[in-house]
Amino acid sequence: MLISFEPALLPGILVRRYKRFLADIVLDDGRELVLHCPNTGSMKNCAQPGSRVWVDIQHKPGRKLPGTWELVEVAPGQLACIHSARANRVVAAAFKAGLISPLAGFAVQRPEVRLPGGVSRFDFLLSEPTLGSVGECVVEVKSVTLELGDGIGAFPDAVSLRGQKHLLELIEVVTSGRRACLLFCVMHSGISRVRPADEIDPVYGQYLRQAAAAGVEIVAWSVIPTPEGLRIAGQLPVDLSPAKDDRC
Repeated sequence: MLISFEPALLPGILVRRYKRFLADIVLDDGRELVLHCPNTGSMKNCAQPGSRVWVDIQHKPGRKLPGTWELVEVAPGQLACIHSARANRVVAAAFKAGLISPLAGFAVQRPEVRLPGGVSRFDFLLSEPTLGSVGECVVEVKSVTLELGDGIGAFPDAVSLRGQKHLLELIEVVTSGRRACLLFCVMHSGISRVRPADEIDPVYGQYLRQAAAAGVEIVAWSVIPTPEGLRIAGQLPVDLSPAKDDRC
């Protein structure tokens, strides 16, 4: 399943990313633009000056910047989607089409749901089960773009207090008797398996393993970025082995 970019993306070269949400980009047609960088992480290995990029140019009334940076070539023939909000859109489409098999069998997918008595919102609440599923399932989605070599993807790419908090809340969900899942949406064509980035955020790795032990389902799904669109591929293995000293 391919989720197309509309309008079509334009190619260019990254000059620099700065002030977290800004990027200077030179398009192939010669235009030099300041565009929105829609990623709050460090973008480790995804923001090298001189990289080939693809951008969405839309001149909308009231918009301060003329477009958004979407894709980057991280290695020859390998692309990553750095627009982290697209992960939830892709996952929503995959749920609707029943493509994420471990979470298939629910008729309704509600986004941005706060559970009764809860503080945080979760990305999705799957409900009205069919095909043998039971109850409901709370789903939190994380976009993975950090590749460490040999096809190993890792999350997070910077210390994530918010991510740590989400894991503790997912543990509370399963403790209360509900089903919960952390879904890694892997938007990098060079990643073939996923693990916690213990060398970057060891607390996140600790909490992720605790969540899995408590019954939180940990799932990774591959989404292949192309200049034409994002192709929902298949499940990837998740390595939750204890952190090694040489990782940290």
